[in-house]
Amino acid sequence: MRLIAVGKQKNLPEATLFERYSQRLRPQLLITEIAEGRGSADEIKRREAESLLAALPARAQVIVLDLDGPADSSEAFAARFRAWRDDPKPICFIIGGAEGLDRSVISRADHRLSLGSLTWPHMLVRVMLAEQLFRAQSILSGHPYHRAGRPA
Repeated sequence: MRLIAVGKQKNLPEATLFERYSQRLRPQLLITEIAEGRGSADEIKRREAESLLAALPARAQVIVLDLDGPADSSEAFAARFRAWRDDPKPICFIIGGAEGLDRSVISRADHRLSLGSLTWPHMLVRVMLAEQLFRAQSILSGHPYHRAGRPA
């Protein structure tokens, strides 16, 4: 599995958390970082899109993180992840930059995914995605990491 993301993750707590979850995943979530674009908002999105699309593995199954995508429960995400995992094409997640994703990247996507309607810092989105992937794998394997329902 691969994550292609705009921006460089520095040695911050977010990087430690990302590593913590990505190393638990099987297969591990490998990350490719794309430099942030420069210029006007449209120019930034266009340049980042070129880099994001160029970094995609051949025949990749592309899942973009997008506010307009479905915001699943963890159980629904696990079911969706099972289908992605069972597809022979390699899974590749994309996280855009501060200006969002260019239409060309969204058009290339096989699936869209939202982590909710709140705006999150992009470095935290990486952590949240890695944790939800770990949670999905835990749900699918019957591991007790995920506790369904609300606490009493």
